[in-house]
Amino acid sequence: MISMSERQSVRRLAIVRALHLGDLLLAVPALRAIRHGFPAAEITLIGLPWTADFVRRFSHYLDRLREFPGYPGLLEVNPIPGRTETFLAEARDYHYDLVLQMHGSGQASNPFALALQGRRTAGYYVGTPPKGLSPCAPYPDDIPEVERHLRFARLLGLSVNDPRLEFPILPEDEEKLAAVLPEEILLRRPLVGMHVGARPSARRWPPERFAAVGDALAKQYGAQIVITAGPGEALIAQRVVDAMKRPAFSLAEKTNLGSLAAFIRHCDLYISNDTGPAHVATAVDTPSVTIFGPADRRRWAPLDQQRHPIAFQPVGCSPCPHWDCPIDHRCLRWIEPDQVLGLANRLLVEARRCAA
Repeated sequence: MISMSERQSVRRLAIVRALHLGDLLLAVPALRAIRHGFPAAEITLIGLPWTADFVRRFSHYLDRLREFPGYPGLLEVNPIPGRTETFLAEARDYHYDLVLQMHGSGQASNPFALALQGRRTAGYYVGTPPKGLSPCAPYPDDIPEVERHLRFARLLGLSVNDPRLEFPILPEDEEKLAAVLPEEILLRRPLVGMHVGARPSARRWPPERFAAVGDALAKQYGAQIVITAGPGEALIAQRVVDAMKRPAFSLAEKTNLGSLAAFIRHCDLYISNDTGPAHVATAVDTPSVTIFGPADRRRWAPLDQQRHPIAFQPVGCSPCPHWDCPIDHRCLRWIEPDQVLGLANRLLVEARRCAA
């Protein structure tokens, strides 16, 4: 634990979390607590290049970004000889008062965090705590990701009990959305978004099943279906559009992070594979259904299962770490459209009841 007087003396604080959208969003409750607990500190995120927008958007919690240079054992960035050494030398010269290792279990990330040589370094660990890590605690691998980070904040001596996600949407985000999505589509109700992509192919529900769900909602509710997908996934989105009998509009590769979030906020319902935009739906409080395959739903599922239920089938090989399924993809193949439709229908009926 770090005492209040020690926290007040921290002027330069670094957070190591060089990960992707969902990982960062689920850490926001802890970032909020850290900012409150270290009000005098300049807070630096050591993250991936894409997080420049995240840091700008969350400037009320983060002050600056330093791009993670890569480090042996951490797979997010390939280390380049000389680049890591230069980064570490500059970080040491900056003299961080406190380094927070929030990048996984610590097995690979603690050596990097400790190499920054902050006056103090805190984090989780597996096995035996490494020398110099204090405060520290064994990595809890059986709790939701949000709670894992809040527990870490408590380890620092912070009093926290606010698990809410958030995602600030800026005026420019609405402007960019208006430039790519016709107003008549945006105004139709109910507006249902479906995110059909995911970086790992093992997390993608088959396009024809998304199409079946879209057609059923368009038929039953007169829903306007809009397809979203990540960078490089326009063909996946088009496969869904082509498989549908009812008309759908594709936003694939037409949005950036901010305009996608603005669109999700407008939706009456958002249906998504288990990937970053699913967490954006939770953060902007849009009712959502997340389709879970190989990932650990205990860790990554929304905390509010009433407003953000998940569709899954328990199989013996899940959770698993594979990006491409080595067998028959049963974790997702066994999820039928009717299961997703059952959850979607409940959310849409509840929304109608609240609007009446």
